[in-house]
Amino acid sequence: MQNKLKIAFIGGGNMASALIGGLLPDFTEPEYIHVIDVNQTSLNRLETEFGVTTALSIDERLQAMDVIVLAVKPQQLRDVIGALAPFIQHQLLLTIAAGIRTTDISRWLNSYPTIVRAMPNTPALIGKGITGLYAMPGVSEQQKKVADDILRSVGLTSWLDEEHLIDAVTAVSGSGPAYVFYFIEAMQEAAVALGLSAEQGTQFAIETFEGAAQLAMHSNEPVAVLRERVTSKGGTTYAALTSMENSEVKQAIIRAIQAAAARGAELGDEFGQQE
Repeated sequence: MQNKLKIAFIGGGNMASALIGGLLPDFTEPEYIHVIDVNQTSLNRLETEFGVTTALSIDERLQAMDVIVLAVKPQQLRDVIGALAPFIQHQLLLTIAAGIRTTDISRWLNSYPTIVRAMPNTPALIGKGITGLYAMPGVSEQQKKVADDILRSVGLTSWLDEEHLIDAVTAVSGSGPAYVFYFIEAMQEAAVALGLSAEQGTQFAIETFEGAAQLAMHSNEPVAVLRERVTSKGGTTYAALTSMENSEVKQAIIRAIQAAAARGAELGDEFGQQE
């Protein structure tokens, strides 16, 4: 247990709250977590729920921190870095701000070398997330372990050798929960149209999604094989999947994920140009 590790969160939103909840009490203690946010209501909630220290602005207390987690919106990050710069010395910077590359953050901090970029997803809020991580060459193995431990507190982690792959992670798993919710919505609407109640439609759709995901997770066979086993030629599933194939649903999903990845790269270019 690394209970003496001091961690500051800049940004006290949902993801920061999830990470703090995951870290306590096994990884660190409340007195070693400091949260900075401009929203006093958010800070009050975090103080009450977790017993952490808080502040409305960045100050010299960050100099004593081992890790600084950048958990703000990407459009806010440049200003945050400007306020942070006077207090950055040796700390590991762990950014979960979407889109902005480590090279740009490093440039804003006069070539600061110890930055890890992470892309978690919203199931982290219930400890079921998955996070892709990339470390700059200046990050030590011990610092990588610390970053991994922090994100592993809310789910699984996977390290990437090249930063541009974060855009793929963003498109597949970062945005992915929205695709799942979208499909569940469609199943719910179809259920109601077929005569089930809204409550029944919701239950059947969500439980089916969860059960199928768990089956895929625990099976040693590819999901294509699992799909084929449910699909008897000429049967009901065959009719549904034939309709989806005729509508090019799979191709549409692939194009959508590619569009998300492209947008992630565009955001990196857009926000990274700030000086």
